[in-house]
Amino acid sequence: MNKKDELLKIFSLGLRNILTKTNMDYEKLQEIRLRANGPLIVIYDNKEFFVTNHSKLSKNYIDAVMITRNEIKETMEYISNFSLYAFEEEIKQGFITIQGGHRVGIAGKTILDEEKVKSMKHISFINIRLSHQIKGCADKVIPYIQSSDMNDIYHTLIISPPRCGKTTLLRDIIRQLSNGESDIDGFTVGVVDERSEIGACYMGIPQNDLGIRTDILDCCPKAKGMMMLIRSMSPRIIAVDEVGLGEDIEAIEYVINCGCKIIATVHGSSIEDIRNKPILGRLVKEKVFERYIVLNNRKSVGNIEQIFDERGSILYQTVS
Repeated sequence: MNKKDELLKIFSLGLRNILTKTNMDYEKLQEIRLRANGPLIVIYDNKEFFVTNHSKLSKNYIDAVMITRNEIKETMEYISNFSLYAFEEEIKQGFITIQGGHRVGIAGKTILDEEKVKSMKHISFINIRLSHQIKGCADKVIPYIQSSDMNDIYHTLIISPPRCGKTTLLRDIIRQLSNGESDIDGFTVGVVDERSEIGACYMGIPQNDLGIRTDILDCCPKAKGMMMLIRSMSPRIIAVDEVGLGEDIEAIEYVINCGCKIIATVHGSSIEDIRNKPILGRLVKEKVFERYIVLNNRKSVGNIEQIFDERGSILYQTVS
């Protein structure tokens, strides 16, 4: 099943009919947003558009398809295969991963049990984020994060603003290091995929190719997952997305002290930006990370702006 068919089958029949007729390259489609009593919006080729009743992409809000509560309800029924109860744990997290690895974010009225989210009702907002795997996008960075003898890698932090391709890059780094090459052995990689974005597991099976030596803990908090993988799966490398909490940093230090390598991502715009963060900044100042990869989207999503070593020396820089 291709990406278009995977996606269209989760929408209400009315929205499915409109989206079927749109002239979109689904490899360039990034998000589809539904809001009850709001316009149908897509993020396409890094730009926001409204979808009209004539299945056209428009910058004019007045022409947009308006989403009804019934369309939200019907769409959620298709997403959950008419059994929302079966997705109770996912709903607590605020998202459901569907076939193909696409992530459906949901929002509505939360039901709390003390301070924890127990469930959600009156779901009125849906954001479908498409999963795009770009094999080979890490080709440029792999030589900078591998040691000179190719038998090890450097502790690496990928720094990126939102929507600049950090997870896509991390995914391909994992795949390449896990598979190895004809003359280079692959590494055993443990992935803590807290939001099911890296491997995009559906019913336990990763929808994205993360390599032949990769083990995944899906929907597991990063800090707990890193420690679990060290104890149970003996990884050479642990990979995590979007670190930042104090417990994440403690877990990273635990991983490193166990002799395991770490590859992580964080939201930010530069090393200086990360250095100024109260928790993560300490690791930068102590030179824990040995490579920093800074991304932007000036030319395209996932554009590598700079690569630094632990001293802040530039190893690679995009020519303007």
